[in-house]
Amino acid sequence: MSGRACVRADCRGGHIMVTGFCDTCFRRAPAPEPAPPGPAADPAAPVPPEESPQAPVAAPPGELDRDGLLVLPHLPSPDPSEAADTVARPPTGGRRCGVDNCAGTIGVSYDGGPAPDHGFCPECGTEYSFRPKLRPGDRVGGHYEVLGYLAVGGHGWVYLAEDTRVPGLHVVLKGLINTGDAVARRAAVEERRSLSTLHHRDIVRIVTHVRHRAPGDAEPTGYIVMEYVGGRSLAWIRFAPEEELTRLFGAGGFTFGHVITYGCKILGALEYLHDRGLLYCDMKPENVIHYGREIKVIDLGAIRRIDDRSSALVHTHGYAPPKRERDRRGLDVDSDLYTVGRTLKVLAERATRPAGLAARSFEALIRRATHPEPAARFRSAAEMSRQLWEVLREDQALGGREPYPERSTRFEPTAAVFGAGLGTVPALRWWTRRSGSGAPELPAGAPEPGATARALPVPLPDAADPAAVLLGGLAADTPDRTAERAERDPALRTVETALWLCRAYLDAGNAARAEEWVARAKGWSGDYDWRIFWHRGLVHLTRGAVDQAEDEFAATYAALPGEAAPKLALGYCAEYLAARFREPGAREPGPPGPDAQGAAVRGPALRGPGGPGAREPDAAQAAARARAREAQAEEFYEAVLRRDPTQGSAAFGLARVRLRRDGRRRAVDVLDGVPTTSRHYDAARVAAVRILAGRLPGGPAPLAAELREAGERLAGLHLDDGGSRERLVAELREHALVCRPPGGWGSGFPAGELLGPQDTEDALRRLLSGSLRRLADQAGSAGERGDLLDAAYAVLPAPAGLRELVRGWRRTA
Repeated sequence: MSGRACVRADCRGGHIMVTGFCDTCFRRAPAPEPAPPGPAADPAAPVPPEESPQAPVAAPPGELDRDGLLVLPHLPSPDPSEAADTVARPPTGGRRCGVDNCAGTIGVSYDGGPAPDHGFCPECGTEYSFRPKLRPGDRVGGHYEVLGYLAVGGHGWVYLAEDTRVPGLHVVLKGLINTGDAVARRAAVEERRSLSTLHHRDIVRIVTHVRHRAPGDAEPTGYIVMEYVGGRSLAWIRFAPEEELTRLFGAGGFTFGHVITYGCKILGALEYLHDRGLLYCDMKPENVIHYGREIKVIDLGAIRRIDDRSSALVHTHGYAPPKRERDRRGLDVDSDLYTVGRTLKVLAERATRPAGLAARSFEALIRRATHPEPAARFRSAAEMSRQLWEVLREDQALGGREPYPERSTRFEPTAAVFGAGLGTVPALRWWTRRSGSGAPELPAGAPEPGATARALPVPLPDAADPAAVLLGGLAADTPDRTAERAERDPALRTVETALWLCRAYLDAGNAARAEEWVARAKGWSGDYDWRIFWHRGLVHLTRGAVDQAEDEFAATYAALPGEAAPKLALGYCAEYLAARFREPGAREPGPPGPDAQGAAVRGPALRGPGGPGAREPDAAQAAARARAREAQAEEFYEAVLRRDPTQGSAAFGLARVRLRRDGRRRAVDVLDGVPTTSRHYDAARVAAVRILAGRLPGGPAPLAAELREAGERLAGLHLDDGGSRERLVAELREHALVCRPPGGWGSGFPAGELLGPQDTEDALRRLLSGSLRRLADQAGSAGERGDLLDAAYAVLPAPAGLRELVRGWRRTA
């Protein structure tokens, strides 16, 4: 967090993080508003732009700007004389008549002929003309000389002009296509009004307004004079040859990272508009210009007030929400976000698909932004931008870039870790509460669901919830008393209270009451609150219904595709369910439970085995599905760990998956990647030692070289006390004894303090017996001490005569 305070009026005590977002209101820092021209300055005569290189300059791969976004390639401004067309090309294909209450279509060709650029509406008879009012050489406002035509928009002709008072300074003039179009005239007035009040670095800036009467016109036409943004619209990317994209964006080409960067910049501009009560309405690639290393949102002709429910809507088919929705509710903030989602989806079709989970996370974000149900979409541009930014971090980390861990804006930080059994030095009960003989296998399986549910992160409380502050002072070990108060006190009858009680009852082991309270929270918050999905997942985990929990966590991931917590939970579910496929009688998944949401909310289903109507697969199918599940778990765990290497739960989860599939070395490599800054660093080092020398479930015995490495690592461990080290030494010696080949370790025997100077079974037995006798001194009871001493004497080498007697008995048995 930086020392810069958030300046938004409705944010209290927030500070801008290095990501560019506020840690309290979660919105991007507002762009500084340019100072308006002084009284002596001519607003129509801005300073000419500086010279720029004439060839595109690609940014270094992965380089980030001050907002944590990719640095865009430098796109030089084209020669204005080449940017404008000196021949007017009126729009074709017809458009709706702009006269109020007229549904006629004008400009339609007949019998295959050219579309007329002027005429009369066939319905109301009003004259129309698509011909431009200005021609190259015309002067507007006395000193703006028209050079040519840049484009023809939905309502207006766009001309390139030069300010003759400042040679080389180019501006844009925007007028109307059809001056008889009442809707277009109102849109032009709104655009002039809107532009004159906006000052944002990523929104085109107005210079002034002028009026000009063309020969033969009874009334002058108004023109907006805007800054000229010399660059290319993002629509160019859709059709550019691959070699051109490579030349502009570098050897890596056009990537998802560039799409996300465009998206975050666009959302920053729309957030600025939304904060001022305005909707953009018509976002599409054609309305965004890439110039230099920046972007500009242009063409504000469709802008309208958020609360406007009467004026005609301006939109583009294929980018706007469906017609049924527009007719039912008009446009709102989520409608703007829908158009951004469509824009990014179109651009992503040309981008190189990244490896790993980042592409799926991006697609989940687009699905939420363009969800058919408005209530399921992002609630603000800031929320969508934050998730986009998180997906960019994931994409960069999975692509091998340096990770930049950041505190989540949705989940509280937690010191808890699940599945760290391998990183724990065994307690005395490892030897005293043992059934059977021989060293047990290492605990390399997925942890129990209930323990995992207790270790998963908790959502941050909603600051807007009236009870959020009150709940912070309540004791979680008395949920019944809080529940009674919530029934009587309206101030506690909120979503946050219900979710708090859900977690408190889970901690108390009462899953039924927890489920009741999460159901109440759903009734108050609606069907699309990700917090409901998350808490229902915790309830199902506590009950051991991992396949149902997976559905809920998949829904959370669909709503928050940039967050680590849902991926961590999904990684665990996939790992746990993979083990169930290996069990005898493993079953195929049945239909989703009654609480399951639609697939459009959750994204691709992630179902596990079990459930009503399930069927048993054969052994080959079960093995294939187990491998597929392990691959899923690996993908989720790796996405979390690569993004933040300090995540202990992800590190241990990925190590377990790699251990079962690829062997000891790959698992140890994962654990070695846990940095010293992680609170789980020492546990990861302990786990590496145990994995190298331990007896694995169904796996081969350790090699002599692995035993040697385990001994070397053991010497460097920083354990809390001598007792921990002695217990770890005893475990390694026991595994070495059990896994010792019949002929010994051979020339690679790691002679030393851990396994002794000689490669003999008797020597190893004596070392282990000594370790167990020393462990007896750590016993907390006489019975525990006796068990350890019995084990110490039982492991000693038998006398030679007794060994011969046993061998003879075995031969005659």
